[in-house]
Amino acid sequence: MSDSGTEADSRRIYSPNAEHEFPDEKLNRVLEFVENDEEIQTYLEAQNVNAVDRMRYNDHGVKHIEIVRNRALCLYDLLKGGGVEFHAGQQGLAEEDESVIVALAATLHDVGHVVHRDEHVYYSIPLAADILDRILPEFYDVAETVRMKGEILHAILCHHTAETPLTTEAGVIRVADALDMESGRSRIPYEHGGRGINTLSSQAIKRVSLHEGDTRPVMVEIAMTNAAGVYQVDNLLKAKLRDSGLEDEIRIVAVNTNENREQLVERIEL
Repeated sequence: MSDSGTEADSRRIYSPNAEHEFPDEKLNRVLEFVENDEEIQTYLEAQNVNAVDRMRYNDHGVKHIEIVRNRALCLYDLLKGGGVEFHAGQQGLAEEDESVIVALAATLHDVGHVVHRDEHVYYSIPLAADILDRILPEFYDVAETVRMKGEILHAILCHHTAETPLTTEAGVIRVADALDMESGRSRIPYEHGGRGINTLSSQAIKRVSLHEGDTRPVMVEIAMTNAAGVYQVDNLLKAKLRDSGLEDEIRIVAVNTNENREQLVERIEL
């Protein structure tokens, strides 16, 4: 399986200049703000120290956030195209605010790592709340700020499998977090000698792409080189998909990219 150029990017990377299934003007202004915000960018770098340098865990800093945010927005776009309902409107917020909720929750969901990797989601909430108190008034009035803050914090909390998403926006963050599973993501523990099943299974996954599905709004296609990758998909991605509210909207397909095709059937659905 091979993709090239813009077609490949559209399956993996959100482009502000592309056509989308949702109003994107406000989102693009928020993303520009985030990119140039010193406090946020410092948090994204600092949150990696506990995870990587001190615990030898895989990257949860700038790169992880970039991947999760891109995949969350691509997933959101496909779901919108498929007519899936989102829930910001229940708070009296506009359609254009749905993508902002997704983007800011994806950006700040792991900020609690600056405190500790363990139970980090519960540290992310107060830290993200302080950041949002500064960012949101740049784009919203007081009432909208309160409602946006609640929706974003809910999505951050529910990326943790112990909490149940009550909105589709939160379900998107939960699933997008698990879509960061390609081989480079296990590079750090692997280079330090890690050979656990989580590390080895991640090494087997070469590419994750999001497509418009035939029977469901989204098809997640995962290219892997050996059967160890099934663990990553079955135990991590499917665990996040379960109870996300998106179980009926997303189809997961694994594709064998091993030229010898000896260790995995050519195509399986999980």
